[in-house]
Amino acid sequence: MTKKLKKYLNNVYGVSQITFNPNGPGAVRVHLIPPKKVKLGIAWVVIINGQDVLPVTTGWGILLREFINNAICYDGKEANDAIIKKIINDTTKTMSELFPKTKVAIFKSDLRDIVDTLTKIAKGETPSVAIGYMSLKKYAKYMQAPHRIDLMISSMNKDGNWHCNQKCLHCYAGEQIEARTNEISTDEWKKIIDKCKDAMIPQITFTGGEPTLRSDLVELVNYSSWFVTRLNTNGVLLTKKLCEELKEASLDSVQITLYSADENIHNKLVGANNYQATIKGIKNAVETGLNVSINTPLCKLNENYRETIKLVKDLGVMYFSCSGMIMTGNSQEEYAKETYLTKAEISKIVAEAANYCYNNNLEISFTSPGWISTDKLNELKLVVPSCGACLSNMAVAPNGDVIPCQSWLNGDVLGNLLTDSFSEIWNSKKCKNIRKQSRTKEEICLLANGKEKQDEKSN
Repeated sequence: MTKKLKKYLNNVYGVSQITFNPNGPGAVRVHLIPPKKVKLGIAWVVIINGQDVLPVTTGWGILLREFINNAICYDGKEANDAIIKKIINDTTKTMSELFPKTKVAIFKSDLRDIVDTLTKIAKGETPSVAIGYMSLKKYAKYMQAPHRIDLMISSMNKDGNWHCNQKCLHCYAGEQIEARTNEISTDEWKKIIDKCKDAMIPQITFTGGEPTLRSDLVELVNYSSWFVTRLNTNGVLLTKKLCEELKEASLDSVQITLYSADENIHNKLVGANNYQATIKGIKNAVETGLNVSINTPLCKLNENYRETIKLVKDLGVMYFSCSGMIMTGNSQEEYAKETYLTKAEISKIVAEAANYCYNNNLEISFTSPGWISTDKLNELKLVVPSCGACLSNMAVAPNGDVIPCQSWLNGDVLGNLLTDSFSEIWNSKKCKNIRKQSRTKEEICLLANGKEKQDEKSN
């Protein structure tokens, strides 16, 4: 290793971020994250559009970092041939200083391969370059923060009253301690968002409760433009005006929960006559040009999931996700348990839905670890979900409390981002213990399978 390379690696810090094709269809948002200790042989991580996580070699990491650093100098300018040539030449010049034995032509070839690979992955295509695979279990020790943090900006209670425009039968936040905490101010959320950026967390999801109840939602999304941003909502308040404002604020995607194509079933499951409003919200989001996905928690009442996909496909949506029950909150009530599906039933429903999606050029994912066997998921060509608590994702409650994930609302608080640094929280004994469980029990949900008492291990 040359002295220049050693010095360079010792000074690497922070996330590098760039967007390819920002003004056209198929924008590719890239966040490059170095490992906790940067040295040869330890993978860097590229996160594409906040969802695809790609490990890259140190060489590719440095090459992409230099390309991003040089490209940022021309931010806001049209990328004409002269500018692109200058960016590439400046990048390869630095690489030649760090790796003097490597030919410039190889750097240029690698750079083309990197851009091509990232673009194809973002489009769901198979890259021409063979890429490796590294599980979060293996990479965890190199992480400085999760890849996503969920900000629960709206509380389930306000002034002692229920504060949501629905009352879902299986609401994981219902009556949970952390979901009912007092909401903090706009400026306090901005302080937390700043800390998330400093911690090098590349993606933020605005959730709740119901985040569209906050009058400052657009302001917070706009303030978070450095991140890949997503909004989780029931869609009821997604007016055309709000959708246009969210698009202008650079919201990257919106996930809307729709339980069923059947109006009566949907309304029963959400505890409100909101079906038509949700459908209208989906239409508004699609017509505005937002990137829309539809999420459906599965139960006995909405087993005909394929019909839900058919309905929404005709509205212009291409992305779908579904899940089993999240075993917390209202889903633990006896009346809710009566609607549970067995693992075999869920497997059958998801198989039918996946086949329909593949035949209609749609994308689908199943997000609940432990409900469907790995073999079956592989057979269906679905990504095997894993528990990401204190690992790939964490959450912030309405009052700033940090919790392991957005469903972990029973009072297991890891700290508060208004008073604690993210590093203190991430490196705390309690957080490390949960992260260890997430790593070693990858294909189960810690909440669904009975987590160990954290307090006993933390004291």
